[in-house]
Amino acid sequence: MIRFRLPLLLVALVLLAGCGFHLRNQIALPADLGPVRVVGASTSYSALVTSLSRGLQAAGATLASQIGEDAPTANAGAEVATLRVMSERWGDLPIAVDQFGRAQEFSLRYAVVFAFTKADGTELVPQQVVELSRDYVSPPQNSTGTTTEREVLADELRREMAASILRRVDGVVRSGQVNTAR
Repeated sequence: MIRFRLPLLLVALVLLAGCGFHLRNQIALPADLGPVRVVGASTSYSALVTSLSRGLQAAGATLASQIGEDAPTANAGAEVATLRVMSERWGDLPIAVDQFGRAQEFSLRYAVVFAFTKADGTELVPQQVVELSRDYVSPPQNSTGTTTEREVLADELRREMAASILRRVDGVVRSGQVNTAR
C-alpha cells in the first residue's frame, strides 16, 4: 500500500508544479522611480486616487505631497513621477426588461483612462483605458435596496479598478517594456 502512495504523491506534486500557479508578488516598480504623485481627473476628492495612492505606497513607492496637483507635471517644480487619471466614467446599461418594458437588470460600467510618466518625462505606462462592469438586478416594483446594492458594486469596482491599474503598471515593469523615448 505504501509503495503505491509514494509514486502517486510524486505524480501529484509534479502535476501541481507544472500548472504554473504562483501567488501574486508585491507590485514591481522601477528602482529609479523616485517620488510619485497620483493626480485625479477632477479637483474634488476621488476614491480611486486614494486607492491608487495607497496601493503605490504599499508597493514601496514614496508619495509626493499632493500640493499643486492641478499644475502640469512640467511646472510642478519638483521632479516626481505622475500617475494621471485622465477620466472616470460611470454608466448603467439596462440588459433585461419585464413584460411592461421596465428595466429589471442593469450592467454597471466603470471606465478609466490613465497614464503613468516617470519624473524625467518618459512614459512608464502609455495612456490606456480600463473598463470593468458588474450586473445587478433592480426589480422596478421593489427598489428598496437597489441604491445600496449599486453603491456596494461601485465601491467594489473602484477597488478592482485600482488593482487593475496597478497590475498594468506591474506588468509593464516586469516585462521590461518601459518606453525610453521622450
